[in-house]
Amino acid sequence: MEDETMKAVIPGVTTKATTDLPVLHSHKTLYGAPSGLEFSHWLANISPWTLFLMLAAVALWPITVLAQDGGVTTLDAFKALWRWLPFLIGNGFVMTIVISFLTMLIGTVLGVFLGLGQISPNSFIARFSWFITQVFRNSPWLVLLFIVMLSFPFEIQIGDTIIPVPDWMKAVIGLALPIMANISEIVRGAINSVPTAQWEASESLAFSRHQTLFKVILPQCFKRMIPPWMNWYAILTMATPIVSILGVEEVLNLTRQAIEAEDNHPELLVPFYGFVLAIFFLYSYPIARFTVRLEKRFALKQ
Repeated sequence: MEDETMKAVIPGVTTKATTDLPVLHSHKTLYGAPSGLEFSHWLANISPWTLFLMLAAVALWPITVLAQDGGVTTLDAFKALWRWLPFLIGNGFVMTIVISFLTMLIGTVLGVFLGLGQISPNSFIARFSWFITQVFRNSPWLVLLFIVMLSFPFEIQIGDTIIPVPDWMKAVIGLALPIMANISEIVRGAINSVPTAQWEASESLAFSRHQTLFKVILPQCFKRMIPPWMNWYAILTMATPIVSILGVEEVLNLTRQAIEAEDNHPELLVPFYGFVLAIFFLYSYPIARFTVRLEKRFALKQ
C-alpha cells in the first residue's frame, strides 16, 4: 500500500506536473505527427529471394520467341548488357548516387533550419516555416523539377567569370525542396516527442531556451531522427530516376541510350532494365533493413 501511494504522487509521471515558475514549452502543438517508416518497412520485409526470382525471370525470359528475322538471342542480349556494364554503372548509377547524396545533404541542412523555425517562439517565423514546409511537402516532385529546370539559367556570370549550371545540379536543387520539407517535419516531430517536463526542468536550472534546445533536447532527438532520415534517403534514391525525363544523364537515361546504340532491339529491354531494377534493389534493400533495425534498437531505449 505504501508503494502504491508513493507511485501515485510522483509529479510528471502518474500526474500532470505543475509549477509556479514560468514554463518554457517546446512549441505549440499545431501540426500533425512526423512521417513514418512505411517505405523502409515494406522494402525490408521483402525476402532476398525476391531479387533472385526477378533475376531468374529476366534470365529465362523467352527472348528468342520475341526475336524477329535476324533478331537477338538470349545469349546475345546478355553479352550486350555485359559490354555496357561499365558504362551503366560508372557513368550512370554513380551519377544517380551523387545526385541523391547531394540532394540529401542540401535538403537535410535546409530542413533542420526550417524545422527549428517551426518551433520558434516568434509566431511569424513559426508560421512562415510551417507554410514553406507544407507547400514543398505537398507538391509533386516532377512539377518542382520542371519549375527549377525552367527557372534557373544555364550559366551564372560573376564579373568576368562564367559559372555553368549543369542539368544535374538543377535536378539536385529541385529534389532538395521536397526533401527539405520532409526533414523539417522530422525535426519538428522529434522535438515534439521530448516530454515537456524536460523543458520545465531546464527552465528551473536557469537554462536559456537556446541552451535547453541545443544541450538538452536536440541530443535526445538525434537518435529519433536517424531512422526516418534514412527512410527518406531510400525513397529519394528510388525516386532519383525521374530526373531522366528532364535529360539528366543518370542510369535510366544512359540505359535507354545503350539500347538505342544496339539498334533498339526489343529483346534488350528486359535484360537492361531488369539490371537497373536489380542494382537499385541491391542498394536500397540494405538501407531499409538497417533503418528498421535502428528503429527497433532506439525504440527499446526510449
